[in-house]
Amino acid sequence: MVRVIGGGDSLSTLLERASITSQAKADADAENDRVEPAEAVASAQGEYRQMTGALYSEGYYGGTVSVRVDGREAADLSLVNPPERVSQVVIDIRPGPRFRFSRAAIAPRAPDTFLPDGYAAGETARSGLIQEAVTGQIEGWRNAGHAKVVLSQERITANHANNTLDSDLRVNPGPRLTFGPLIVTGNNRVRTERIVAIAGLPTGEVYNPEELDDAAARLRRTGAFRGVTLKDAEEIGPGDTLPIVAEIAEEKRRRLGAGVEFSTTEGIGVTSFWMHRNLFGGAENLRFDLDILNIAAPEDDNGIDYFFTAVLRRPATPVTDVDTFFVFSASREEEPAFTSTTYGLGGGVEWFVSNELTLSAGILFQYQDIEDAFGERETESLLFPLAATYDTRDDEFDATRGFFFSAEVTPFVGFRDSASGTHVLLDGRTYYGFGEERNVVLAGRAQIGSLTGPNISEAPTDFLFFAGGGGSVRGQPFQVLGAGEEDGDIFGGRSYLALSGEVRAYVRGPLGVVGFYDAGYVGAEELYDGSGEWISGAGIGLRYDTGFGPIRVDVGTPVIEADDTDPDPVQIYIGIGQAF
Repeated sequence: MVRVIGGGDSLSTLLERASITSQAKADADAENDRVEPAEAVASAQGEYRQMTGALYSEGYYGGTVSVRVDGREAADLSLVNPPERVSQVVIDIRPGPRFRFSRAAIAPRAPDTFLPDGYAAGETARSGLIQEAVTGQIEGWRNAGHAKVVLSQERITANHANNTLDSDLRVNPGPRLTFGPLIVTGNNRVRTERIVAIAGLPTGEVYNPEELDDAAARLRRTGAFRGVTLKDAEEIGPGDTLPIVAEIAEEKRRRLGAGVEFSTTEGIGVTSFWMHRNLFGGAENLRFDLDILNIAAPEDDNGIDYFFTAVLRRPATPVTDVDTFFVFSASREEEPAFTSTTYGLGGGVEWFVSNELTLSAGILFQYQDIEDAFGERETESLLFPLAATYDTRDDEFDATRGFFFSAEVTPFVGFRDSASGTHVLLDGRTYYGFGEERNVVLAGRAQIGSLTGPNISEAPTDFLFFAGGGGSVRGQPFQVLGAGEEDGDIFGGRSYLALSGEVRAYVRGPLGVVGFYDAGYVGAEELYDGSGEWISGAGIGLRYDTGFGPIRVDVGTPVIEADDTDPDPVQIYIGIGQAF
């Protein structure tokens, strides 16, 4: 129990929330447990410092705190020989008068910095404002290149006669420093010179702590390191240079992973990968992916699909923040609308412009052997894929806020009578969470696709658009909607539009519910003009948060059906991670 004699209800609430004893009691009650006597005494003895700090945070510097355990002052009790039982802990607080700043000074001030609101003469002398002022100036001087800035003088005097606090702080910025060499420790297999190159620390430039964060992020992005810490060296080097120490913990070189998804329209999908994180000692990443989809799919014409991809990626090549990659892919697809065998070989570069923005460009030779509504044919194309991704989501697998946008533009040139053109796919997603812990999230997604250049009968099958299924319109059969039919066989379209909306809510611990509505459009035209057809589906779902992504179960039903179709009234989808 926390009793405040004077000070008002707001102060009583703050002190109650700050109480160690109150929190321990609440935790024990939540677990249907009891607080042991030794723990109760330890918590009670910690209340003196805790309550005094809480009073200082509100400007009360003359208060008194009494903590009694079953009527005895907690400070007089022994932790070695605590009471056999504790029935009640009472904290009596007399806050006394509130103090105001008679002076609130800090010097010298760092350039382009401001003192916190309230740190001024005449304002309530909250202790947190003093710490904010110190922290702000330390950070300001470090951002200006003065890495060894220190608080050199701290004179804080309380005048109890007139209830004022005099705060006089002095800062010693030290010399303006430039980045010295990067000193790497802890690495065993990744070569030191490669770590230096990947980190990209701007040696010789004026010190800036943001550069340390960026360098650490580059190293973590490779996946080769379990832990990365960059910190200032203890001593300043010659010529006012500051060496930086990189403490590295390497990851295991190899990793194997797998996943499973299921839907009533597409059957079982198994994804797997194997990777080597440090192939040649320079944090090169070699990854093999094998996906097998549509296992036991209910549709007779929806056979098993195989996708194999091998990617070799070398970070910081040719420059910092740019990765060079080489890729080989092979696939066999037996879809309701077509059957194809595809091989691809190429490479490219990926530029990490910022934490949010990534750009990539490549060149890829692709061969396809196709059988679809227009018969059998082979295509050979040279692809020039360009992509941009902007991502501000707080969690890739279970976002509660932020925005995601990707743009993929792929011009392609055909050989040996194969068609040429451009394939475009835009994907935008937004998330808005509200509630105390953003337990309720509104999520929306829009996709726009276009194929310009070839006729539908000449186009590579993977550049045509279909709608329906778990990745498109839930509640509808897989690829139920195309641009039309030829001799009873569906074929894809050249324009595509898909819209999805979800309301997500975690209702009890890790258990959540979702309501969703999806709609999709496919047309024969190159750009959307409304001459095609729409389908839609809606449903509800369950989510169970595992910590690394929610387990997803969605149940959907058709709302607007494609012409001449009679889909099942219920479709079920099971996977890991949100639908988008």
